[in-house]
Amino acid sequence: MDYIDASPASGDFGPTIVAGVTMRGPWKEARVATLAGALAATAMAQTDASVIEAVLGERLIAQEVVSYQLSRYLMERVPEAPSPANAAEWTRRSAGIRERIREKILRGWPAEWVDAPLAFEEAGFVEGTRPGYRIRKLRLEVVPGLHVPALLYEPEGATLPAPAILNVNGHIYGSGKEIAYKQQRCIDQVKQGIYSLNLEWLYFGELAHPENQHWFGAHLDLVGANGIGLFYLAAKRGIDYLHAHSAIDKGRMGMTGLSGGGWQTVLLTALDERVRAAVPVAGHSSLISRIEDFGPGDIGDWEQKGTDLLSEFEYTHLTSLIAPRPLLQIHNAEDIFRSHRVKPGTYDALAPIWDLYGAGDAFLFHENFDPADHNYEADNQLQASRFFAEHFGLRAIQSPASSDAEYYTASELRVGLPRDNLTILGLAKLLAERIERSEIPGEPGERASWAREQREVLRRTLRYNPVAVERAWFLSGTRMHGLDTRSYRFDLNNGLSATGVLLEKIGGTNPRPLSILLHDGGKAAAAGTAAERVSRGERVLVADLIFSGDATLAGNRPERNVQVLAAIGERPLGIEAAQLIALQQWLGGAARIETEGPRSQVSALAAGAISPASFSEIVSHNGLDSLQEVLDRPIRHLDAPDLFCFDLLRGFDIDRLTALTQSP
Repeated sequence: MDYIDASPASGDFGPTIVAGVTMRGPWKEARVATLAGALAATAMAQTDASVIEAVLGERLIAQEVVSYQLSRYLMERVPEAPSPANAAEWTRRSAGIRERIREKILRGWPAEWVDAPLAFEEAGFVEGTRPGYRIRKLRLEVVPGLHVPALLYEPEGATLPAPAILNVNGHIYGSGKEIAYKQQRCIDQVKQGIYSLNLEWLYFGELAHPENQHWFGAHLDLVGANGIGLFYLAAKRGIDYLHAHSAIDKGRMGMTGLSGGGWQTVLLTALDERVRAAVPVAGHSSLISRIEDFGPGDIGDWEQKGTDLLSEFEYTHLTSLIAPRPLLQIHNAEDIFRSHRVKPGTYDALAPIWDLYGAGDAFLFHENFDPADHNYEADNQLQASRFFAEHFGLRAIQSPASSDAEYYTASELRVGLPRDNLTILGLAKLLAERIERSEIPGEPGERASWAREQREVLRRTLRYNPVAVERAWFLSGTRMHGLDTRSYRFDLNNGLSATGVLLEKIGGTNPRPLSILLHDGGKAAAAGTAAERVSRGERVLVADLIFSGDATLAGNRPERNVQVLAAIGERPLGIEAAQLIALQQWLGGAARIETEGPRSQVSALAAGAISPASFSEIVSHNGLDSLQEVLDRPIRHLDAPDLFCFDLLRGFDIDRLTALTQSP
């Protein structure tokens, strides 16, 4: 098949005028339609464009139906919660599960980075520290070139070796390690004789660089390094530091945090047995309860549903991996993770596992009613303090002891970072520079063999599973102005749907050339192109694949609906490619595809690369010359979430996908 890039030529931004016909963009000369064809199309295109626009603007699937279909699709794929028969069985299984999850989240990360010895720098002490402790400033190296600040609260006169607690941040926008409730926690801990490590989190406090926004983890995915691995490594460096400290009791190391800090606590404690007790606050729940409570897309921030994290195992497994170590789950009654929704999945169903070890009293659940919102305030702080005191053999505090007068300003707590400290996006660009691909063969025999091999690699990369149109629901139609329109909802045999409108002139000869139009803005935005193609005598299907146009959920950020599929081990781009091939098969002949925008361009190229016989031609407007542009612009995950297919850029680029569309 032919692939035509009809995007504007570099440096040319004015309209192209051909004998009084204004083309819709400065097309490359070799790609401009003939003048005769353009003039012949003009009259009918002007007549039909408004009619077609009205038809294409009709929503063909209710948002509630899209939500239900995706929720059901996810529910059918939620891993079953663990239910071991005895402690020995779970101990044996746990080791394998930990290793499997680590493999998933660290996939693509250079081994020399993951296994690197602890590296840190000391940066002096906070000035004016209060009696009884001092605060040491640290810079921990996560991977070469990327450092995170940390503060070690050191008790004076503590009995050594002393216990230690890693305190991690949540999503406290505008603040970091200096936030009052976190300072309070660290100060109270150090006054109990605990070494308290206050770790900064990417995008917060001193790391509040725009390129550290968490969804830039998707850019790491694109270059083949699982973005969630960076968040794991950042938290792990804190435990690495505490474990190496000569004054710290290796058998009494704990971890706690709120929200995203609660999530980090569950993830790291599950995977790192050096953490001996943990208190996650409002940071996790079972996947089922999240889908039931919030719908398919809103199951947490980017890193909480990182690629493949929830494919074989989910948060019920992560929680269970902590057994029989002490674990106090704290949830708030009127919070995001509402306690009465969370408790059945991550506590009630899992308590029997602790019982198998005779450690039922080490697995606790606290429901906060004061203030009951998203918090780690006095009540929650007191519960956590008493829990750690019991399991670390310390004197329990009766009430949080620190006051506003004891807190420090952000300036006083500032550690300082290298001027060229890497960001998440910067790290993705660095890894992209290391990508090497073989040349695309030119000799026909070698090219065919290469294409067969690469096509299989692409199928694996996209987790491609073919689908078929199970039923095309004919929803509405018109026959007027010389135009036949038929609107469909296409139910696929995997339980998901696409929508589309089939357009053609009344009368004329058959068979007619087939075109499928995709537009990043949804099918209604393709009215002008549709009118032009119909005027050429073609049958035209203007389609909305899943997650575009009609199939975008209102009330949920669209990128979350896409990412949750990647979290359970699928690839949204592969699902879109499968839908597009299914629509072509339903039409019954090789179809021409015309796309507008990078999302529809890459979906079409992926489909054409997998099944080149299905499509006669792919024409793309305003697409990408290279997937590297996703990093260089950069394109936000919010705007094109399906582009961020794990490992896609490492194995393929636009030129490689295009070559596959043109190879048998």
